[in-house]
Amino acid sequence: MINTKNVFLLLFLLFAAQARAQDVYQFTKGLVIQDAHQYGREALYTDQLAYQLYGGGLQKPAEGKGVSGTNAVWQAITADSTEKFRGRALANGYLYLTYESDKEQTALLNVAGHSMLYFNGQPRTGDIYSDGWLYLPVQLKKGTNELYIRGSRFSAWGGITAKLTPTTKPVSINKEDPTLPHIVLGNQAEPLWGAVVVINATAQPLTNLQFKTKLEGRELLTAVATVPPMTTRKVGFRMDAAQVTQKGEYSCTVRLLQKGKELDAQDITLSAVAANEHYSNTFVSNIDGSIQYYGVTPQAQPDQKPAALFLSVHGAGVEAIGQARAYRPKSWGTLVAPTNRRPRGFNWEDWGRLDAMEVFEIAKNRFKPDPKKIYLTGHSMGGHGTWYLGATYPGKWAAIAPCAGYPTLAAYGSADGKIPTEGRSHIENLLLQASNPSNVYELAQNYGAGGVYIHHGDSDKVVSVDYARQMKALLSTFHKDFSYYEYPGGSHWFGNESVDWDPLFDYFKWHTIPSDSAINKVNFSTANPAISSTYSWVSVLQQQKPLQYSRVQLDRNKKRKTIFGKTENVAALSFALNDFQVGDKLTIKLDDQAPFYYEVKSPTEVLYLTQKSQWQVGEKPLLTQKGTSRNGTFKEPFNYRMLFVYGTSGNKQENEWAYNKARYDAEVWYYRGNGAVDIISDKDFKAATYKDRGVVLYGNASTNSAWKKLLANCPIQVQRDRVQVGDKLYKGDDLGAYFMWPRADSDIASVAVVSGTGLKGMHAADANQYFAGGSGFPDYMIFSLSMLKDGDKGVKTAGFYGNDWSIEKGQAVVQD
Repeated sequence: MINTKNVFLLLFLLFAAQARAQDVYQFTKGLVIQDAHQYGREALYTDQLAYQLYGGGLQKPAEGKGVSGTNAVWQAITADSTEKFRGRALANGYLYLTYESDKEQTALLNVAGHSMLYFNGQPRTGDIYSDGWLYLPVQLKKGTNELYIRGSRFSAWGGITAKLTPTTKPVSINKEDPTLPHIVLGNQAEPLWGAVVVINATAQPLTNLQFKTKLEGRELLTAVATVPPMTTRKVGFRMDAAQVTQKGEYSCTVRLLQKGKELDAQDITLSAVAANEHYSNTFVSNIDGSIQYYGVTPQAQPDQKPAALFLSVHGAGVEAIGQARAYRPKSWGTLVAPTNRRPRGFNWEDWGRLDAMEVFEIAKNRFKPDPKKIYLTGHSMGGHGTWYLGATYPGKWAAIAPCAGYPTLAAYGSADGKIPTEGRSHIENLLLQASNPSNVYELAQNYGAGGVYIHHGDSDKVVSVDYARQMKALLSTFHKDFSYYEYPGGSHWFGNESVDWDPLFDYFKWHTIPSDSAINKVNFSTANPAISSTYSWVSVLQQQKPLQYSRVQLDRNKKRKTIFGKTENVAALSFALNDFQVGDKLTIKLDDQAPFYYEVKSPTEVLYLTQKSQWQVGEKPLLTQKGTSRNGTFKEPFNYRMLFVYGTSGNKQENEWAYNKARYDAEVWYYRGNGAVDIISDKDFKAATYKDRGVVLYGNASTNSAWKKLLANCPIQVQRDRVQVGDKLYKGDDLGAYFMWPRADSDIASVAVVSGTGLKGMHAADANQYFAGGSGFPDYMIFSLSMLKDGDKGVKTAGFYGNDWSIEKGQAVVQD
């Protein structure tokens, strides 16, 4: 007998599913124009379409019509059978789509395969790697809604998809991009951290939020940070796994509450593993307060003795847990794999570097390894990370082992292109100077601090073995302890032996980190003391020329009580004297100057030297000056739990720009860095509440009321229609500015300013190439909207402050 009740239920569910499917609008037709922009791994960019859009001269696209500044015209384009727009034109072009709405409403925009887009003129982040989980709330207006979608070389072959879905909930949880740990049996004393995305499709910030989790009957509440209006935020929550006693899959309910009222709920799945299996561990990052994770390959036969620690950095597109699983457990150590913030992330530079070193410190604290048995390795992009981290932090590794790696982003590049090796003008050369910390060739002498094992397949078509041969040739000029192996017939990935190679780990076994007392010859280079300042008993504290290479070559003789050597581009340095005895009279001779003498006064003494007309005994540089704690570049303030402060004191358009730009940067940070940012208005900023945090300020002195609190003493002042840089005045409403300035109330934190003299200038600062790993930005850069059309010719001035944070004692290029 047929159950009519069940039939009606099935029909209802079928019709409901069809109705939901019909609500999704899939874009299949549009227009495309090629060669409209050029973005890369530097501060300069050109974008002819954006130039017209910001300047108000962009005409509505139509087939056959061109865009001023390009030789191309708009052409019709249709999505293929997979609903993807493809074609060569997308590599440096724009895709134009429209949507007709019969009313004002909110919707979720899901575009994949693009660099970024403008929705009705507002910049929104892109999903360049086609991950597919990026849903952005947008406000549809009645009538025509326009999308200008910026493509990339990935778009040309990978395609772009675009769809709109009307919102059914004003607030929802998206669990497609979670950050989740494994439950490690026997290791559940503390709650575990996880994170999911909250979508706020309302015009108001979401406050007073909580996550309530339930796992095997155990509930836990977690306060949730504010989620800004019309955007998303990835937020963390805690879970109590104390009742999980067996391996397997477990469902955890995550409920989002506001003042006790449920806004949404989702179930997530966690895996429980034994303590001797590979696992992921989550933590709260000090970089931005977000939830991150690292993968672990546990020691195979742990005992009470300190073991080795292997830090392994993954390749592009590889998850950290996948990196860890490529290794068999070792009997003599634990392997830890950080994330680089994302599978592609920052190429292990900038915040990828910070992530690696943050996980490194967590791992040392948790696993308590033998401090002499610490090693660094990685594959592909992680091979680059190994070369880079190995050169940047000599003395931290007994040995390094780059596998299938390329040395520099200048030679190989990646999704954001290459770092140019030489500029086309004085301005561009100065801008590129800020990328010097990426150049491992110039830091190569630092590899002498430990062993190096190079491992590469001789048939690698992705990262040519020529890179390995190049580094072999370079090391052979000075390094006395490196090993090299080309795997016969090896492609880019020839199985787990691509990384888990027994001779490599045997090589590691032969190496330990020497004590500082055993190191008497120091050959150390750095391009930025705030990134890397110390090797063994020597520290470079300040530079004469900012972000140019600083070098020390020293020979210490403890028996004769001498320190002789040479320095280059060093204004202040220090020697730890703990290997000498109190009362020892030292002879110090540097740079062919006359020797001077110093008597050791304390068993833990540090001797500070300053270079003026000649080297002399000095004092430790003040924290208010440039140095190892804070050394400038526009990107530096983003390292310290950055806070985005948007202006609300301007007119409506200026205020809208400030919020939209802050939101755009936060969305890019989420996508690229798996991160989360607090966004507040200028009226809500209180310095004491956000102590020692980097501030990113959007607006100018006329439009952002936090300006006076943070930038009153800054030699760069931006107001409507004018910029003052020291004694130089620039006028006009089309000037943009990126600059930083130290917070007067902090020894570490600074302010990064994204500013403009008017709407044209503000929009000229919309591009956020500063989130591209390795891209160099100086301390300040003033440019006009014409930069988008004419490149470096549109830059008015750029430079670095002096060690006293003055413009006069710094370095600058000025062009009118």
